[in-house]
Amino acid sequence: MLTKTCARTFAALALSTLTLGAATPGHADGLAVGGCVGVRGSFNCAVRWGQPTDPYVRLVPHPASEAEVAKSQERDREWMDRCHPVVVHDRYGIERYQYATRGCEFGAQGN
Repeated sequence: MLTKTCARTFAALALSTLTLGAATPGHADGLAVGGCVGVRGSFNCAVRWGQPTDPYVRLVPHPASEAEVAKSQERDREWMDRCHPVVVHDRYGIERYQYATRGCEFGAQGN
């Protein structure tokens, strides 16, 4: 439950954020998240501005040299030879991968 004081503080904080944004160039694709917590005279408010990102996306760097590309392709070929991935339909019609070797569903472990 927001108290009147907390609601006023959050409104002032949001207004100051908007005012600062009006004086500076606009930010495309940004996300503001904020809120207040506390009771009576003891509370805290915060607003965070940032790029909307998916926390489950991992950025993997590209190979830096031809040797790294060749090594990566060799690892992939060895994994395919060992695991023999095939797509099968389960009883609900959902496509799922099956592997010839146990543990292949976890990727390149064991190499």
